[in-house]
Amino acid sequence: MQNEKQLIENGDIVIGIELGSTRIKAVLIDEQGMILATGGADWENRFIDSIWTYDQQEIWQKLQEAYQDLQKTVKDKYRTVIRNANSIGISGMMHGYLPFDKQGKQLVSFRTWRNNITLQASETLTSLFDYPIPQRWSIAHLYQAMLNNETHLSQIDYLTTLAGYIHWQLTGEKVLGIGDASGMFPIDIKTSSFDREMLAKFDEYISDYHFSWKIADILPKVLVAGQRAGQLTQQGALLLDPTGTLQAGISLCAPEGDAGTGMIATNCIKEKTGNISVGTSAFAMIVLEKALTKTYSELDIVMTPAGKLVAMAHANNCSTDINAWVHLLGETLQAFGIRICTEELYQTLFLEALKGDADCGGLLAYGFHSGEHNVGLSEGCPMFLHPTNAKFTLPNFVRVHLYTAFGAMKLGMDILREKEHVNIDHILGHGGLFKTENVAQQILASALNIPLATMNTASNGGAWGIALLANFLQQEGKISLEDYLDQYIFNQSNINIVQPDPEMAKGYQAFMQRYKAGINIVRTAVISISDIK
Repeated sequence: MQNEKQLIENGDIVIGIELGSTRIKAVLIDEQGMILATGGADWENRFIDSIWTYDQQEIWQKLQEAYQDLQKTVKDKYRTVIRNANSIGISGMMHGYLPFDKQGKQLVSFRTWRNNITLQASETLTSLFDYPIPQRWSIAHLYQAMLNNETHLSQIDYLTTLAGYIHWQLTGEKVLGIGDASGMFPIDIKTSSFDREMLAKFDEYISDYHFSWKIADILPKVLVAGQRAGQLTQQGALLLDPTGTLQAGISLCAPEGDAGTGMIATNCIKEKTGNISVGTSAFAMIVLEKALTKTYSELDIVMTPAGKLVAMAHANNCSTDINAWVHLLGETLQAFGIRICTEELYQTLFLEALKGDADCGGLLAYGFHSGEHNVGLSEGCPMFLHPTNAKFTLPNFVRVHLYTAFGAMKLGMDILREKEHVNIDHILGHGGLFKTENVAQQILASALNIPLATMNTASNGGAWGIALLANFLQQEGKISLEDYLDQYIFNQSNINIVQPDPEMAKGYQAFMQRYKAGINIVRTAVISISDIK
């Protein structure tokens, strides 16, 4: 403890902060990547005027809460405080829409990745570029705003992501890591920047709007891992730590998206490796050896933080409906005067799932709390169905909700493996759904029929990943990011590998047949509910 206290007091530490969908996590690491302390703050997006969003004031309030919680951990554990650091990294939810005017005023409410309101723009731009433009990408939101004739468009001076916005306010620098940038606009892998031909094509396509700006003018500068991205200003230090304890002048790495930092946190940035993040959303990131043969709406093309090509199978929905059911079951117990801590409740219920039938006894569920692009849903409607002849038991009930959490993502993964014949040497998982050991891991490994590995850092995920990227600045270009992770960070990793269970894999295939056949039920429900409203 004395050694760690000295490191903190000397500032020989690195801070990583990630703004996730339901929790903002902060971690403190040493130069070897070991986690010294963690902190966090819970938050939740809101559905306001048919937009999934977070209030600008809440972004800063919760960011400060997470940092103060980290500081409290340091005080309690080491009897000291954080005053300085070698570097800081900021990560956040990828994609979305955050436009600002020349005075830095936010022009519209933050439109997060969770929205499925840009279908027309997504399809038009995908055709224009012959390149997959998902609905949640920033350029899709921008063009949809044009199609909607929104009045703020002529005032735009800067467009960025959540991580890019926080970084800009902390440093004054309008930059973005290449992984996060690849969720704004297509990247040219040869130049490690936005594709110039597509930028020009977009400007020409929207020329009739007669905006004073060109698309390249309002996008951030793209940086790759290892490039310095400014320093913490005095104003930025006070934004992060209003107590004034944190000093200005600390270097920052390029802000990155949660997908990229997840790849770092699982050491999956080499060809034929991949990682899967499971939380509010679920997405698999597979580093490609070569470009895909065609464009698929179920797959995004993004980049590792070092600028390598990645196929991303993304699903907007994963754990939200599971959380709702667990909360309901917890309330049921409380009604009988029984109080169980949340962690024990999850663990007990998840372990029950392993007792269920391999095919969930014929039950069917859809956790579409929001829309889901992979199955053509612009809005969500969570559903649970138990046919008359199904085996409606608690184990099957919990199991079917864990099965369906990975359903939409599996559709994209199946394309990669069956149509593109992509080789995957190994895949690692991270995220809160893996906290109960070997339950979600076993289900996901069997669902994909691929061995799945997790590490003891899995629950810290991207916050640790962005801390590692910030720590990588100390290498000053002396070593590649891949070698840095292999030789300095993961050389003694504690990895738990779960093999697919043949019976469960067979049962999951049977479940997926019902899953695909029943999606029309959800579509009908969404339409019917809209009619009722």
